[in-house]
Amino acid sequence: MSEVKMVSLTVDGRPVQAPEGTNVLRAAERAGVFIPHFCYHPALGAEGNCRMCLVEIEGLPKLELSCSTFVREGMVVRTVTEHVLQARRDVLEFLLAEHPLDCPICDKAGECQLQDYYDAHGLFPGRFVEGKEKRDKKVPIGKGLLLDRERCILCTRCVRFLRNVVGTGELGVFERGVRAEVGTYDATPVVNDYSGNLVDICPVGAITDTDFRFKTRAWFLERKPSVCPLCSRGCAVVVESVSGYPLAENERRVFRIRAGENPAVNGHWICDLGRRGRRSIDEGRLLRVVNNAAPGIDLSWQEGIAEVAARLRAVPGPERAGGIAVVLNSFMTCEELVLAKRLFIDGWGVGKVYFADPERGSADGFLLTEERAPNARGALQAGFSPRPPDLEAISAAGIVLIFGPHLGSLFPGDVLSRSLAAVPAKYLFASHAGPLDGLAGIVFPVAVPAEKSGTFINVGGLRQAFGRAVAPRPGVVPEGAILDGLARTLGAGGGGPYAR
Repeated sequence: MSEVKMVSLTVDGRPVQAPEGTNVLRAAERAGVFIPHFCYHPALGAEGNCRMCLVEIEGLPKLELSCSTFVREGMVVRTVTEHVLQARRDVLEFLLAEHPLDCPICDKAGECQLQDYYDAHGLFPGRFVEGKEKRDKKVPIGKGLLLDRERCILCTRCVRFLRNVVGTGELGVFERGVRAEVGTYDATPVVNDYSGNLVDICPVGAITDTDFRFKTRAWFLERKPSVCPLCSRGCAVVVESVSGYPLAENERRVFRIRAGENPAVNGHWICDLGRRGRRSIDEGRLLRVVNNAAPGIDLSWQEGIAEVAARLRAVPGPERAGGIAVVLNSFMTCEELVLAKRLFIDGWGVGKVYFADPERGSADGFLLTEERAPNARGALQAGFSPRPPDLEAISAAGIVLIFGPHLGSLFPGDVLSRSLAAVPAKYLFASHAGPLDGLAGIVFPVAVPAEKSGTFINVGGLRQAFGRAVAPRPGVVPEGAILDGLARTLGAGGGGPYAR
């Protein structure tokens, strides 16, 4: 493969090198110079219709679009001359001539590019005395999306995403001139698996999502990167949450999950399944240890672990292979799976180790995979040979430890109930309430992936590290802390990253 040719140029007096074929806008970013733009998006290419990214290039008679002008050797670019700044003000004035001044009630306020650019490059008084064009303010365009045509600046990002990225093409620009507007063809709604990306890429408040609309304000959101756990692709995501004010004291809620950027995995996009995953972080959660064996006695998770360890210790060495059953899952991090193998197989000699994951779904040929667990390759790398649960073998055990709620979705409830009824000691470690809760002696609440740190290995074999995006509720701990506590109590190691 031939090496990429590098081009040397100067941007606002700063020398910069950029690969041949790079546009001036991206080259300027390499020099630390941001050029404002609306219609350009790195994954959608140049459209050149907003005119906001105009720059001055030495030797050329007029301002040029930095999004569609490619770097040349020795090029000299200036982005803050009076000519350029006036052009930006002119573009903003034309956009604001018909744009409603409803920032206080717009969901995009606080993260709107038009708002930010006016603050940075505008701040001029309005000169138009004519009334603004009135357009439809709340047009449903599909899958919880609402279009406000008064706010739309016709950047066409939404149109190009549907046409060029997912290939469904539900949106287009209709009419011409001042009457031009975005709409659906023959009222066909946007129903593809990636419709939520339209909200992310809209630079203003034209397309909003009813799931987030009017729920909170952008400036209250705390944004943390993570990895989507809802299929084996491992897309980069940003988890956006609010802790405390304006919520109640000590309350925490996830309001939105948006696409993160990872060129090696998902580029700039995520599917709607991953976006809706924000609900599973807060809703239907187990938040305290449930002691079904002795309902009147409350337990901390440490006290519960001590009981589990005592039960395990009571199993004679020769009987551990068949007398103990463990059900794991591929939502556990690589570090947790390594710890589980070291504890149950290498240290305690357990022979009945199974994996219970969600049933396979349908792949969409883009990002979403059939496998609906994030770390099946991590289980293989940890040294497991994952096998599905064997209820007959599990029912013959004296003690069973079940990690995750997915066993309850793999078997009919009556069959599962009869099988587990034969097991004297049953312990469940799950993040969400489910049919297994009433079948276990003690139920431990555990963290979801967004509430812990670790690594997943995706369908392509890429290991990805992620940090804790939101704090778990009091008493909710990662499986790693459970395993580490068991290991230390049983004298089988521990003291790793989950030691407290």
